[in-house]
Amino acid sequence: MNKTGIILLAIFLLAGCRNTNNTAKRIAVAEIGEVILYYDEMPRLIQRGINEADSAVIIQNYINKWAKRELLLQKAEENLSPELKDEIAQQLEETRANLVIYQYQRQMMLEKMDTVLTETELENYYAANEKSFILSSNIVKALFIKLPVETPNIEKIKLLARSNEQNDLQQLESNCYQFAEKFDDFNEEWVSMDRLSVELHEDIENEENFLKRNTFFETNDSISIYLVSIRDYRLRSSLAPFEYVRDDVKRIIWNTRRFEFIQSLENGIYNEALKKNSFKIY
Repeated sequence: MNKTGIILLAIFLLAGCRNTNNTAKRIAVAEIGEVILYYDEMPRLIQRGINEADSAVIIQNYINKWAKRELLLQKAEENLSPELKDEIAQQLEETRANLVIYQYQRQMMLEKMDTVLTETELENYYAANEKSFILSSNIVKALFIKLPVETPNIEKIKLLARSNEQNDLQQLESNCYQFAEKFDDFNEEWVSMDRLSVELHEDIENEENFLKRNTFFETNDSISIYLVSIRDYRLRSSLAPFEYVRDDVKRIIWNTRRFEFIQSLENGIYNEALKKNSFKIY
């Protein structure tokens, strides 16, 4: 290990010991002009199990990286034109203002905005805005099963998959737990036909005709059999079921409420300033 590395490592370890006791002053590690890198500004670099030589290299690399960035920053500040410096200052001020305003708005929303959305409110919005919830794709409620071709009693599994009886479905799930490569009812929720096609590893050319003609579909390849039981479907250009767009409705109402709250907050501050004559237009 070189002399510089030994010194750096000693500083690093000594600083760690002092920081544990909370009695030390800040320890300088490197300096460029009037800018100083202190130990407490460095991330925790040394991990257990790393030898002293590797530790010194890690510390030296971090300091070198810091130095290159600081030297580049100082060189840029020396050579940038006054116009560019003014532009940067304006951008920084605008960014700061936007961040302060955002955090204040967020704080006020957390403290004062009504964030509770009832199921009735969601359903009423859905009913009043049905034209906004027209399906752009075909959707289904379906059961998908993938089985090895050598699965025993496969005809019984097919028969159970066609049934809507709870006892049959429980028996089907038990059989699939033993033999199926995949058994998915998509949490009994609506899913797009595109998602179902991915499971089948093939495209369905005319989805509308397929859905109108099939409640049960079977296909296979050399190693697997794919079964699909379609419980319900809705075609594109029809009204989306409420449960399919429920999260969208919730997001729309919340965003609208958020927008109105922020507008009200801004107008309230503006009108208060007018009343107090703290804002004047010349």
